[in-house]
Amino acid sequence: MAEFETAKKRAEELRDTLNYHSHKYYVEDSPEIEDFEYDRLMRELSDIEDKFPELVTADSPTRRVGGKADGQFEPVEHTVPMESLQDAFSFEELRAFDKRVKETAPFATYVVEPKIDGLSVSLEYENGIFSRGSTRGDGVIGENVSANLCTVGSIPLKLKRLPAEIEVRGEVYMPRDTFLKLVEQQENNEEKPFKNPRNAAAGSLRQKNPQITAKRKLDIFVFNIQRIDGRTLTSHKQSLDYLKELGFKTVPFYTPCATVDEAIAEITRIGEIRGTLPFDIDGAVIKVDDFSHRELLGSTSKFPKWAIAFKYPPEEKQTKVVDIEINVGRTGVLTPTAVFEPVLVAGSTVSRATLHNQDFINEKDIRIGDTVTIRKAGDIIPEVLNVVEHGNGSEPFRMPEVCPSCGAKVVREDGEAAVRCLNTDCPAQLLRNLIHFCSRDAMDIEGMGDSNLEMFVREGMLKNPADIYLLQKEQIEKLEGKKEKSAQNLINAIKASKENDLSKLIFALGIRHVGQKAAKLLSERFGTMTAVMNASVEDILTIDGFGEIMAKSVADYFNMPESIELIDRLMAAGLNMKSLKEVKDMRFAGKTFVLTGTLPTYSRNEASAIIESFGGKTASSVSKKTDFVLAGEEAGSKLVKAQSLGITILSEDEFNILIK
Repeated sequence: MAEFETAKKRAEELRDTLNYHSHKYYVEDSPEIEDFEYDRLMRELSDIEDKFPELVTADSPTRRVGGKADGQFEPVEHTVPMESLQDAFSFEELRAFDKRVKETAPFATYVVEPKIDGLSVSLEYENGIFSRGSTRGDGVIGENVSANLCTVGSIPLKLKRLPAEIEVRGEVYMPRDTFLKLVEQQENNEEKPFKNPRNAAAGSLRQKNPQITAKRKLDIFVFNIQRIDGRTLTSHKQSLDYLKELGFKTVPFYTPCATVDEAIAEITRIGEIRGTLPFDIDGAVIKVDDFSHRELLGSTSKFPKWAIAFKYPPEEKQTKVVDIEINVGRTGVLTPTAVFEPVLVAGSTVSRATLHNQDFINEKDIRIGDTVTIRKAGDIIPEVLNVVEHGNGSEPFRMPEVCPSCGAKVVREDGEAAVRCLNTDCPAQLLRNLIHFCSRDAMDIEGMGDSNLEMFVREGMLKNPADIYLLQKEQIEKLEGKKEKSAQNLINAIKASKENDLSKLIFALGIRHVGQKAAKLLSERFGTMTAVMNASVEDILTIDGFGEIMAKSVADYFNMPESIELIDRLMAAGLNMKSLKEVKDMRFAGKTFVLTGTLPTYSRNEASAIIESFGGKTASSVSKKTDFVLAGEEAGSKLVKAQSLGITILSEDEFNILIK
């Protein structure tokens, strides 16, 4: 009992401390402690909650890391409709809006704020605790994305003050630097990149797995109170000031304007600085400030009559292509990049833009020396729109036949637009391969980030992933900025990675088309690295989820002499080469389980591990292929669907009988 009370008191202290520092970091942008210390405190709280699950609270910061994939989003009917705004594309339209407002409310004044380009959401709080979050949807019915919204660090899980009930509206967005890093990562992994930050934010927030959302580092600006109990507010500016007091991250600037001319001047100012903002905007909004004036004005069937959004036109410029450079990515793809005469576009100087591949270049007939029209897609990523005129004596551009980094012959495989270098020892691919190898989802070597890897490559200490396991503490200490403690921590992390499951090593190798799930399936199907290496295409095709392309990619990789040499070196270094998954027997072989609700004694992770240990697998949604639904308390729509399909429903007691 004493241990429980001590844990309860410590958990309360940790929650308050972590929520405080989370607000300082995400909202005020003035962190007071290092990330390492924050992570240590979070880990301590997580350990307490694992030991005493009854101590988990609705405002626990551990909710931010993302839970298990939920599979679907339940509909939410908005208490207050989330209306859209009427658009304006000229200042004349803004003056006409002002005239309509003044006919009904002659003394109306305005507030102007940037229109964040993201995904509109509703956040609901009961007694100061975050209770539910939902998307806008069609304005009347949205989707419950509470688990995903909990991963957004700037959303408070507990308010500084406690109105009995409050619902606010905000815009979830992806910061520009985060978006650019995500696009770079997607391109390196040969995934189709998001077109703009808004699409990235929407796609990330609607992930079925909150853990993926957590990795996307989304943010939010709150800009409206939908409803509130226990507090009377009279104006928009007052409500935004109050939201700040509660701990919300509000729109970064909102300017009171007495007249429409002042509002237009502020909109012009925002337009001039929009290219320098760390987030994407697609316009500016004029809102009537006084709430009593808003009531007089009312709404149409689609829009409020007291607000209007001004949309900025995309800026296009002409410049000259002075060169086309070829870059080699982590997976060997050669990407052409146009180099321009520098030109100012949407607030920043543009001198480069990707040309994607030979097909894109052919379609637009882009040549060195051409005058082209460019713009920033989503005001961020430069792109070539068209060729204005060819340069004198210009010739059609052709991708090189050999890799510009290593000189190996490049290939373009059937059905692919990309030209690729297949030499795994290509120097241009080395750093990107190492970064992937050490990443969290791969070998998870803490401290082996981009900057350290760049330094080790520059110093000639790493020429192959296996070289990581030859690094010595004395070598690292000699490098600039390195101390004994940091060197020892890195050596400890490298040593710890040797114990990883085989699936993490397979993923770390960076085999084309093989992601985390495929790596796990290979590990579990064959059990050892040797068995994976000896597997034929036909053997691999027996794995549910593997197609011809994936199977051939795996077999081809392990048939290359360079790959065999790498595995031999990693084996010699003492890395684990076996699957750590324990399979007791195969009683659930070929059976698919779906988990729903809260089980009395098992967490979902624990129940999933038990199912897999008996040869079964779990899925996130119910379908005709589902064999069993393991249902606990508060089982929702999954249980209803299972019943309608006649699928066997198991309680935890019935499940325990099956696994005896």
